[in-house]
Amino acid sequence: MSAAVTVRTKKVMRNALLARRQCSVDIVHPGRATVPKTEIRAAVAKLLKVKDEQCVVVYGVRTDFGGNRSTGFGLVYDSVEEAKKRDKASRLWRLGVATKVEKKGRKGRKESKNRSKKVRGKGLRIAKKKAKRAAE
Repeated sequence: MSAAVTVRTKKVMRNALLARRQCSVDIVHPGRATVPKTEIRAAVAKLLKVKDEQCVVVYGVRTDFGGNRSTGFGLVYDSVEEAKKRDKASRLWRLGVATKVEKKGRKGRKESKNRSKKVRGKGLRIAKKKAKRAAE
């Protein structure tokens, strides 16, 4: 199962505003179904001479019809702090760089909205204060 995997980057461009390099990633994997993102990240980090592998984000990997070849996108941030600041939270959570943010459920949001509709006048300020403290 350890067939040779070739990873190439193309269209590498520098995005100074977002402090990263962006590229398209081509993966050739004959005799293998798919390649894990961890392997792709390691190969991209080696290709682009990155010290910390956590700065590399690979996403959107799709296998071409017939197999043996996949394409995706890669982002290489200047530092882990820049990645935390600028990349999507869901991607960072999958990489293990950030923690998952728990969302309030749909029913809870609707109930709190309807409770706030019933409060009027002077009590509105107090109710907002209590809701804010409950959220913290």
